Amino acid sequence: MSERIILRAGEALVAGGPPNTASEPEVIIGELDGPVGTALATLTGDQVVGHSRVFALLNTDIMVRPVTLCVSKVSVTESKYTSILMGTVQFAIANGVLDAVRLGYIPKEKANDLGIICSVWLSPGVIEAETVDHKALFEIQRKGMTEAIRKAMTNEPSIDWLLENQDKIIHKYYQMGLDGKI
Repeated sequence: MSERIILRAGEALVAGGPPNTASEPEVIIGELDGPVGTALATLTGDQVVGHSRVFALLNTDIMVRPVTLCVSKVSVTESKYTSILMGTVQFAIANGVLDAVRLGYIPKEKANDLGIICSVWLSPGVIEAETVDHKALFEIQRKGMTEAIRKAMTNEPSIDWLLENQDKIIHKYYQMGLDGKI
């Protein structure tokens, strides 16, 4: 695949596991010499209190390719949250990226030319939880990342599907609002 990948966007929601393990990554993928590379470099150098940006690592000094920047969707203020986010979840995201390359969603020959920015969701409930199922959290976050990349690289959902299904889909929290639950 020699086609330039300027900017692709994708998201996924993987839930159904133990409490506080749901994954909801949102990704931007593109060439490092384009807008995604500029954004990645800017975000890396412009750290914000509570929303640190870190590279996806397999371990403390093993960064994955394509380079992937993790940005928390939730303000990080507790050390337990930080340890889980920068441990289990960061490791899962790194593995999800490599899974996406292995599965062909990201062309292997583009691994050094692309960058990924991932907005990461980790439930704030992990702070209060007595126990966290790290194995389940890892697997769900890994699957979510791979799926978000797949959807970004295949442009899913398609505009035709969206137009066909627009009136059939009700946002969960909108419905909860209508039902007086929020």
